[in-house]
Amino acid sequence: MKNIVLDVQDLSVHYRINKKVIRAVEDVSFKVEEGDFVGIVGESGSGKSTLAHTIIRLLPTNAMVVSGRIELLGYDVLSLGEEDMRKIRWKEFSMVFQKSLNALSPVHKVGNQLADAMKAHNPNLTEEEIIDRLKQLLRMVNLPERVLKAYPHQLSGGMMQRIMIALALLNHPKFIIFDEATTALDVVTQGQIIEEIKSLVKSLSLTGLVISHDLGVVSELCDEIVVMYAGRLVEHGTTEQILQQPLHPYTQGLVRSLPDFAQEKKKLSGIPGNLPDLSQPVHQCVFAPRCPIATEECFKTVPSTEEIDGRRVACLKVGARI
Repeated sequence: MKNIVLDVQDLSVHYRINKKVIRAVEDVSFKVEEGDFVGIVGESGSGKSTLAHTIIRLLPTNAMVVSGRIELLGYDVLSLGEEDMRKIRWKEFSMVFQKSLNALSPVHKVGNQLADAMKAHNPNLTEEEIIDRLKQLLRMVNLPERVLKAYPHQLSGGMMQRIMIALALLNHPKFIIFDEATTALDVVTQGQIIEEIKSLVKSLSLTGLVISHDLGVVSELCDEIVVMYAGRLVEHGTTEQILQQPLHPYTQGLVRSLPDFAQEKKKLSGIPGNLPDLSQPVHQCVFAPRCPIATEECFKTVPSTEEIDGRRVACLKVGARI
């Protein structure tokens, strides 16, 4: 049996916006074993990034954890004080954010920012040791040393994303979250970044999460996939199970929208409709208004998560093909 590195149990996270309460994450539970990567997929607004930010305690002030428990690397994350979190965040675990240009100061050189981040957790390191570590990281992410003297705006999107990966790896974390790490990159650069991430995961024996709306990216990097819709977990299984035999109608819709160049040409189809209003209480299957096989029962009952064929699915009509 592998060790459990991340254990999320019955997690619910809400946002208070004016007089409304937005139910961004509702009753989500899953585990990540040592050496594995789990993909969190779903369309925009599914609660993926909220889940990631909750795990490393970087939620905005209007967010509140309503219920649940998160154990990461043996730490009870939600019960730790902010000072204790500061000591382990970016050192024991870290995150690669999706908007790399917004994550760094535009008026300071990249090298100075990386050095400052390293000094924050390693105040006794000499300047020489810091420079050696930064050069080592640049080699790992395939960047020339000259980028240390560059400003963020002088670098391409691919180079900036590599800098963000280097920043996340700065203090030898054991667990890392990639939040849309290849978004807004061209196809060639995206492929290069994916291959470099795969190489780093293997060489550094990392464990973590990949947050993405792109099943293609997740299929390249992850051992398991958690499918979220409207803040809820609707299906969780191995990557092969999810891609080859999806059981939930929403998962089936996501898979149908993924082009397959190995087979005959087929028409890609989207999922009609929009996400529900997350400020309203849910008394039915959240996907029912968009589901082509929904029945009257689906509009009256909130499905529980069931164990089926070695995976977890929340659907009253589980396995029915669209």
